[in-house]
Amino acid sequence: MQRHFAGAALAAALACATATAQAEDVRLNMPSTFPGSLVQLGQAGVRFKDTVNAISGGQIEVRFYEPSALVPALEIFDAVSNGSVDAGWSVPGYWASKNSALSLFAAVPFGPATGEYLGWMWFGGGEDLMNEIYHRDGLHSLVCGVIAPEASGWFRQEINSVDDLRGLKMRFFGLGARVMQKLGVDTQLLAGGDIYPALERGTIDATEFSMPAIDQALGFYNIAKHYYFPGWHQQSTIQELLLNKAKWDAMSGEQQAMIQTACRATVAYQFAEGESIQGKALAEMQEAGVTIHKWSPEMLDAFRGAWDEVVAEEIAVNPDFKTAWESLQGFRGEYAVWSDLGYLK
Repeated sequence: MQRHFAGAALAAALACATATAQAEDVRLNMPSTFPGSLVQLGQAGVRFKDTVNAISGGQIEVRFYEPSALVPALEIFDAVSNGSVDAGWSVPGYWASKNSALSLFAAVPFGPATGEYLGWMWFGGGEDLMNEIYHRDGLHSLVCGVIAPEASGWFRQEINSVDDLRGLKMRFFGLGARVMQKLGVDTQLLAGGDIYPALERGTIDATEFSMPAIDQALGFYNIAKHYYFPGWHQQSTIQELLLNKAKWDAMSGEQQAMIQTACRATVAYQFAEGESIQGKALAEMQEAGVTIHKWSPEMLDAFRGAWDEVVAEEIAVNPDFKTAWESLQGFRGEYAVWSDLGYLK
């Protein structure tokens, strides 16, 4: 009996040791939709990688890969879903062709600012709804970065009316692209590194991409000199860590907590950094000959009217969009009471 007990104890100890070894052996190959050197968008992915690797004590190793080093930037969804890679650094709106509702977890035209958006995603059910969609394709996503308002776009010529938009070929992201299409713009989605060459060659006439410091780094101001605000289409934009769900589920609770903690640290760092660098970028681009414009109330009304049409169309055809939209609007209705009382306007 004693020998049997000792053998059972040894077997249990070996099983525990094996489980511990497995729990410590997490390697995440993480291709990115953004170059690692790109201000904010790519650098945040590198920072997330460095944070996880530092705090995990060797239990987790994240490897950041530049766009197309493992898979093309806009093919990360499929690669993570089928297990070709473990994870991806991206934005949910890039996968709107899979399900248009995913765009609502990335950036919402005339939508919430950063604090409100994170409130919905983390505490109002947004992240859970996002993962209800992702889980069908064997994916799991964590909010892992955020930037505040973007610019509205770069144009070669001044835009004074909706008529000036009609017929333009423009790179545009997410649900905002649907709005621009309704106003006569021929839109296409290009990854960040493909935009400048397309603008330079005349494949596109105009573009939007991100915040001033990010746009400055990509050099759009060398070609298009008219820069428009506010970014009605992306008042706040969420970045994600997209994971293969089987890989995520196999991690220990401790490992999952470390990844989630690193994501939330990245969110805080990225948001604060982004707010600190826009003024300098704007001043430098103005010195380089850029004219900064603000949309007229009439133009903003045109954008909003087209957006209302897009929402109605999506609600009618996509139950996931309807569910997420109603959740967001319910949260925003409650938040508005606090916002109106608590914040200076």
